[in-house]
Order: sequence, then structure tokens, then C-alpha cells
Amino acid sequence: MKKEKNDKANICIIGAGYVGLVSGACLAEIGHRVVCVDSDPKKIAMLKKGVMPIYEDGLQSVVKKNVKAGRLFFTNAIKDGMHHDGRRAEAIFIAVGTPPRDDGSADLSAIEKVAEEIARNMSDYTVIVEKSTVPVETCEWIYKTVTRHNKKHIPFDVASNPEFLREGTAVRDFLKPDRVVLGCPSRQCEHVMRKIYKAMKGAPLLVTDVKSAELIKHASNSFLSTKISFINAVAQVCEKTGADVEMVAKGMGMDKRIGMSFLKAGIGFGGFCFPKDLEAFYWLSRRKGYNFELLKTVKDINEQAKLWMVKQVQDELWNLEGKTVAMLGLAFKPETDDMRFAPSIDIAAEFKRLGANVRGYDPVSQENAKSVIKNIYFAKDAYDCVAGADCACLITEWAEFGRLNMKKVLAHLKHPILIDGRNLYNPAKMRELGFTYKSVGRH
Repeated sequence: MKKEKNDKANICIIGAGYVGLVSGACLAEIGHRVVCVDSDPKKIAMLKKGVMPIYEDGLQSVVKKNVKAGRLFFTNAIKDGMHHDGRRAEAIFIAVGTPPRDDGSADLSAIEKVAEEIARNMSDYTVIVEKSTVPVETCEWIYKTVTRHNKKHIPFDVASNPEFLREGTAVRDFLKPDRVVLGCPSRQCEHVMRKIYKAMKGAPLLVTDVKSAELIKHASNSFLSTKISFINAVAQVCEKTGADVEMVAKGMGMDKRIGMSFLKAGIGFGGFCFPKDLEAFYWLSRRKGYNFELLKTVKDINEQAKLWMVKQVQDELWNLEGKTVAMLGLAFKPETDDMRFAPSIDIAAEFKRLGANVRGYDPVSQENAKSVIKNIYFAKDAYDCVAGADCACLITEWAEFGRLNMKKVLAHLKHPILIDGRNLYNPAKMRELGFTYKSVGRH
């Protein structure tokens, strides 16, 4: 077996999605030798050609740089990832999908299959790192599964190392994190994990027991979801009283105990993390005997926030049967092509249910949107999207939409109605231009 310098590790990442690919590329960037494994041959073929299967700012350059440097590799086989080019992976990160089931629980079947495969291919002490966002006690199940299939009785540990990556800034978030959480069951495991993250100088490191580490991610995302739903509920009060939600949020955020982050009113949160983690945390709590009712309310407020957009359009156009609605932005947030749980999906469906014709445009997620939003017109650009529409709805606050020639938008619309679901535009300026303008919690 070939040996690396003591301060560098041989790492295998199983799963080359958002979390796995970003983690693998960034671990290679800080000097480790990383092999990313994915069962999708098309995805691996793309990566070997330097083509990214996802849109993420800065990711392609990091991947290409480290492939060229001989630190980042791709394969379809877990066995090859664990024993690549004569080098044994001392740490194996599991970053496969954990989609939600209908009851809100996480589907962990992919993790189980991966654990079985890891057990069959270990040859020396290995740290198995759970990187996917999972319910507390998942690492226990991984340990039991590996033990059951570990016929050669190879020593191993299962650690929890939750990710805190925001889509659109994931590369920066990994390389310059707020904190790195390591849930380690032994000193030997902690030694390996500390070595992996040693190169990230200045990154706050929190070493905990495994269950606490698992719980930190769900608790964090649920709390952030709560902040968003709280300010969206406040926005409704502002609309009914004549207050300005942005001023209220600013006043709240100046309190250091609260802070400004995630106090931006809008039409609700989406993406794969917040809705899924909120639901999973609620499901887990109930299964353990605690009815975490606050989380259910957070989810309900988020659903109501999406329908705010539809209600505003109805208030202006009355009946929507045969009317045309233009949706600017489809991704769940700017700087990503991710359509998972995007508010635009439910909003478009409700417009369609009420008989409206829907036009949509997104600068990046257009192709992904076509697979989840059916029977709408996908425009070639923003001006094409609003052409002849009875009203325009700002769904995703892409910077491109902030630079639009709004006089041109006004001229393209059949009626001068603009519903701003992300408070992107200045109300006074929009009304001065001639728009009938509505935004969230502002007057």
C-alpha cells in the first residue's frame, strides 16, 4: 500500500450530490486525497469530463483544479473508492440522499445499503462518517449494520460530521465554516477526524458525543425555519396595521441576541434542507414521546406564506380563470438551480387550479423546473415572461431581476400589476413608475 504524509488523509466520499461533491472537492482543496463515489454512471461520466451535475458557485473551478492536481477522483464502485490505486481510505464519508417519506420521516434505506457495502470491503481500522442529514440514532443503526456484515471483524468507528452548507455559497461555507461539529465515539476516531480538519486553520471545532452531533443539524435548521416563519407571521400583522416589516425586522435585528439573519419576510422557505429537516425533527420528537407542536406551526405558517402570493393576485384580478400570470424566478432561492420544495411549485399549481395561464422564467433553474412544473409556458427571458401577462409575480430574488428595465416590464404587461414576494423593489419607485405594487408586510 502507498502511504501519504501523516498530515494528509485518504478519503472516500459516497454520494456525489450537493453535499458529497462539495465536501469531496473542498477536502481535496485542503490537501487530502479524495475519491467520490456515486451509483449514477451518467453523473460520474460528467464529472470525469469536468462537467458539473449541479449549479454551485465556484464548484467547477475547485473540482477541475484538484482533479488536475491528482487529489480528486471519481468512480461508480464503493470498493474502488475504498481501495483506489493501492491506497486504503481511512475515512469514508456517507453523503447519500435521505428523502422524506409521506409521514415526514427520513428514508434511510440508501444509508443502510452503503453501510453493508462498506462492511464487506474494510481491510483495516476505518472511520465511517455520517455526513448526510439524518435523525439522531442513525449512527447507531450504521454501527449495527456494519457489525452485522463485518465478517472479518475489522475494527471501525462511526462518527457524525453534519454539514452546514448553504446552496449558492456552499464552497465558501465549507472552507470558511462557522463551526465544524465532530461527533466521535472514541479517541482514535477523534484523532482521525481532527487530522482531516487540521488544515482548516481558524475553523471553530466542536467535538461532542455522536447523538448530540446528529441532533445539532436538525435543531439548527428547525430554529432558522422558525425565524423565517416568525417574521412572515409578523409581516401579516404589519399588513393589517400599516407597519413596515423591514423596519420591524431591523429594530429586532439590532438586538444582538436576535440578529438580522433570516428575518427577511417573503413567500416562505423551500429547498431540500429546511422543509425536510423540520419535518424529520417533528417526526422524531413525536416518535420519542414529545409533541413538538411549535415545529408544526412553523410549517403551517410557511405554507400560508406561499398562498399569500395567490391571494394578492386574486385581490387585483378577481377571477383568475383565463387570466395570465407571469412568475419571475422558479428556484427556491437565488444562486442555485435547485427546485426541490421550491415555493414556485405550489404557487404555480394553485394558479393552474384556479384556471390561470402561467408563464415562468428563471435564469438558471429553467431546465430543472420543467421536470416539476407542468403545463406552463417557459419564457426565454424576463421580458418574454411578462409579455401580455395580466400581472407579474416576483418569486425568486435573482440579482438579474433587480437590474431589469422596469419601464420595459411595465410596457410589456397587459395590466401594470407587480406582486413582489421577496421585497426586492422599492415600493415608492415602483408606484412612481405606474405599477400597482404589492409586497410582503410593506405599504
